[in-house]
Amino acid sequence: MKKFIGLLLSLTILFSFSSEVFAFDTDHVNATLESVGNYLYETVKEPIIGSIGGEWSVLGLARSDMDIPDEYFENYYQRVTKYVKDCGGVLHNKKYTENSRVIVALTSIGKNPADIAGYNLLTALSDYEKTIWQGVNGAIWALIALDSGHYDMPNNPNAKIQATREMYIHHILEKQTSDGGWALSGEMANPDVTGMALQALSKYQDNDKVKSATEKALNCLSKMQKENGGFSSYETENCESSVQVLVAFCELGIPIDDTRFVKNGKSVLDNLFSFYDNGKGFKHIHGDSTNLMATEQCFYALVALKRTSEGKTSLYDMSDAKRLNVSSGATELAGKNADVKKMNVINPGKTFADIVGHKDKTAIEALASRGIINGKTENGFEPNSTMTRAEFATIIARGLGLPQKRSNVFQDVTENDWFYNYVGTAYAYGIIKGVSENEFNPNGTITREEAAVMVTRAASLCGMDTEMDALSIRDSLAQFFDYVKVSDWSQSSLAFCYNEKILDDSVMDIKSKEAVTRAEIASMLYNMLLSAKLM
Repeated sequence: MKKFIGLLLSLTILFSFSSEVFAFDTDHVNATLESVGNYLYETVKEPIIGSIGGEWSVLGLARSDMDIPDEYFENYYQRVTKYVKDCGGVLHNKKYTENSRVIVALTSIGKNPADIAGYNLLTALSDYEKTIWQGVNGAIWALIALDSGHYDMPNNPNAKIQATREMYIHHILEKQTSDGGWALSGEMANPDVTGMALQALSKYQDNDKVKSATEKALNCLSKMQKENGGFSSYETENCESSVQVLVAFCELGIPIDDTRFVKNGKSVLDNLFSFYDNGKGFKHIHGDSTNLMATEQCFYALVALKRTSEGKTSLYDMSDAKRLNVSSGATELAGKNADVKKMNVINPGKTFADIVGHKDKTAIEALASRGIINGKTENGFEPNSTMTRAEFATIIARGLGLPQKRSNVFQDVTENDWFYNYVGTAYAYGIIKGVSENEFNPNGTITREEAAVMVTRAASLCGMDTEMDALSIRDSLAQFFDYVKVSDWSQSSLAFCYNEKILDDSVMDIKSKEAVTRAEIASMLYNMLLSAKLM
């Protein structure tokens, strides 16, 4: 009873705190959203590919709760498709923020930026040098775009330097100004750029360096804030500066009435409303007329505030986007078992210090970002270490998203073992078998031919055709010097894996009875899931 009362009290305090985190006049915000949203819908009837009258209107309206006709967004998508086709997939030769902005808008309406008229708009962002040509702004928006749909970083064979999320994070941290913020140039922080940098870094607060940089930037913004709650950029107070700071607060979960950011009783939200031209839109500066660029940005900032206050995903976390389709357009195979599920990215940017330059780095990161495979430590994967049978059963069950099933079939796998449910699941679906009728040998290592057999069984569950005739099996294996050493029971599986490029067929020997490494297992599972259209 004491524990129950304590828990109840804790939850009461938690929910009381949550309701005050984003304390503001909701009626005023909602009424303004409705009015400005209608204004934008009527003003930007046909959103274009552009920073004004384009993606920002699409983003704000798509992420709001307004009843916008689907055809409004579909028409924008068709215009983007034609534009991308006409320019051969190159939105701009130097400004890669063009890609980032369009990716964000497409993701907000559930369209797949990896397949627009046959072009992958994400690929440009994996060219590190070209993306940061614009300076820190390029890195900021590359991260925001990639994380908006939890996208993997594509391989870019034309890039001199293949980008990673970590490289962009490092670039942003490296460009932090001496006063704690960020700027496009110089050593004096700019509130707009600082706000955007914080938005990009918001998903990486478990990184100690990012967390420290964030605190410095927040202190910098607090010092920069004016007595009316607003901010000035290049000595001019404007609404867009308040927009970027407000969106940063929402992405970070910082209350707008945080004492650090209330000056003379005025918050950044109060300042934002001071630019509102009632019944129309927002002004860029006081005394100016309504400005479309200012209106678009202020609108999506209010959308961000409303979403966060209601406990929804943030403005730039679009995992809940309507009509979401980020699977590269591929449909599942017809013969797939109904229990097999595609695993989504849950830990974007996950990597390990010891896989830099490793040939299987892409596979390892793709699986790790989906929670399918773990490192031996937080920062170490140990790619060349062997894998136990229990570990393999675990990643194969996770990789296929199979519902867990308990099984007491093996005497050496007990309910106290961390892998108990995974072994039971892999066994129940016919992926693994024991070394004998009652033993699984969970701590034994996996050989290359054993791995091939188990991956082939998994591929069959995913709907792949794994059957091969005797002649095809012989032709597939005869190219290797040591094919005669392959066990009879594994020949068809090894042949299937080589035929489907699950295993690398450019090697000289199969080495079927050697223990397979952790990196090789990751590569095999990754390649199989790609072929099965589940990655």
